[in-house]
Amino acid sequence: MIKVGILTSGGDCQGLNGAMYGLVKGLTETNKDKVEIYGILDGYTGLINGDYKKMKPEEFENILNLGGSILGNSRQPFKKINEPDENGKDKVEAMKHTYKELGLDCLVILGGNGTHKTANLLYKEGLNVVTLPKTIDNDLVGTDVSFGFQSAVDIATNTIDCIHTTAASHSRVFIVELMGHKTGWLTLHAGIAGGSDVILIPEIPYDLDKVVEAINKRINDKKHFTILAVAEGAISKEDATAPARVLAEFAKKADKLELKGGVVEGTYYDAAGIGVIASIPSRDVLLGRLLGSMQSPITNFARVLNQIAEKNGEGAEAPAEA
Repeated sequence: MIKVGILTSGGDCQGLNGAMYGLVKGLTETNKDKVEIYGILDGYTGLINGDYKKMKPEEFENILNLGGSILGNSRQPFKKINEPDENGKDKVEAMKHTYKELGLDCLVILGGNGTHKTANLLYKEGLNVVTLPKTIDNDLVGTDVSFGFQSAVDIATNTIDCIHTTAASHSRVFIVELMGHKTGWLTLHAGIAGGSDVILIPEIPYDLDKVVEAINKRINDKKHFTILAVAEGAISKEDATAPARVLAEFAKKADKLELKGGVVEGTYYDAAGIGVIASIPSRDVLLGRLLGSMQSPITNFARVLNQIAEKNGEGAEAPAEA
């Protein structure tokens, strides 16, 4: 008899239930009577506290299109994993104890960067661990596309699509803030697919003057609105080289924002210092909290490829026109 434990860790994400459905189906389709499945509840917290349940393959049916995780999620920051919990319990030893108590042959862990760091630690402690890459940021080393990413792109793109008409009607500059503290895959793909006019990502520090120039160019071209897709970790060239103490001082002096009826009044600052980018009323659209919990039925990946193909086509035709 093979005993397999499954847990989902970190934030919830599209595709978690679908991935578990595929995993269990693959394990039991031809070996149903030779495999025992144990669901570890609430991520690493359940593994620490011995909170689990034996599950039947049938319990994983009909969850393919269900958002979230039927096992529950929790966060156990890797940087604190070696610190005792509130009851003085050694977390790593407690997780090893639960693994051995169940007599597991393998522990399958679904999660992102922090989750994988802890999984690697458990592997080094002698546990048999298999991981599946879950993150809407698409930033796991060695993984081309993590599950959750495309669904998040779909939702973000759909929101940007909806903003176009309002932005055009009111001649506004819209700043759409997307998740992506250190990587800009989500913002880049959604920005391209949604037809954003400016895309700012953490990997490429931006020049504020260039942003203003792009907005003013659209105004001069009789396009009276601009949509900026901005990753939460986007940073200016100046801030990218500024000492931490200077940034901290800037944050203290930045104007406080007043949110009135959904309209941000005052000077808008993000971590990178993007403020009054033009003399046009501006709105701030916050998407980050939506992207991990909503389920999307379609993908906009084809739209990204189409935009790239069109740009490449323009580049190929340019010499002939010259």
